[in-house]
Amino acid sequence: MSKDIQVAIDGPASAGKSTVAKRVAKRFKYIYCDTGAMYRAIAWLALDHHLAMDDTAAISQLAQQAEIEFKPGEEEQRVFVNGTEVTKAIRGNAVSKNVSAVAAIPAVRTEMTRQQRAIADKGGIVMDGRDIGTTVLPHAQVKIFLVASAHERARRRYEENKEKGIHTGTLAELQAAIELRDQKDSTRKVSPLVQAADAIKLDSTHLTIDQVVDQISAIITKKINN
Repeated sequence: MSKDIQVAIDGPASAGKSTVAKRVAKRFKYIYCDTGAMYRAIAWLALDHHLAMDDTAAISQLAQQAEIEFKPGEEEQRVFVNGTEVTKAIRGNAVSKNVSAVAAIPAVRTEMTRQQRAIADKGGIVMDGRDIGTTVLPHAQVKIFLVASAHERARRRYEENKEKGIHTGTLAELQAAIELRDQKDSTRKVSPLVQAADAIKLDSTHLTIDQVVDQISAIITKKINN
């Protein structure tokens, strides 16, 4: 088997997917694609255009015309949409509250899936999101379903945002928002958040990031060597 395989990491909001995926990609010298940031970029674009979240036709058109780019940064991957940097803006409250609605629009998902597959076609990819193993990369050689308790996920996001200077309300408010996001993501009609039949479930509630990265890396290494 080629050493340049596709790795799909799915799971609920704030389960640590992006942090883990970045480190795994770096370890194997793979490309990292933050699909959540892509949907957040479209939500930001819709808000920037003062569109109502139920104006699916206008938001779909924005998505089809959007050019989303990832560029390396000193501390984190920088995100640009149509040439404007939105790295911090897409992590704010307004985007967080509306990204599920945007991500549920069929035409938006179709366009983002097309862009994501184009990136993955080059091989040697680690991609995280909600429907990577089920919809975007159904033939990925390694699929991980990363979970953690809602309280732990809220705590992690709260600490992460505090470090970045992003205000997201109290810990309780953040947990409530995450639980609502879980409900929306799991029940949407298009590509709901579900574990792929061939995915390995990994509960990170009581694990450190390094431990999660080590476990996933061992799974990838085993797959490459088989």
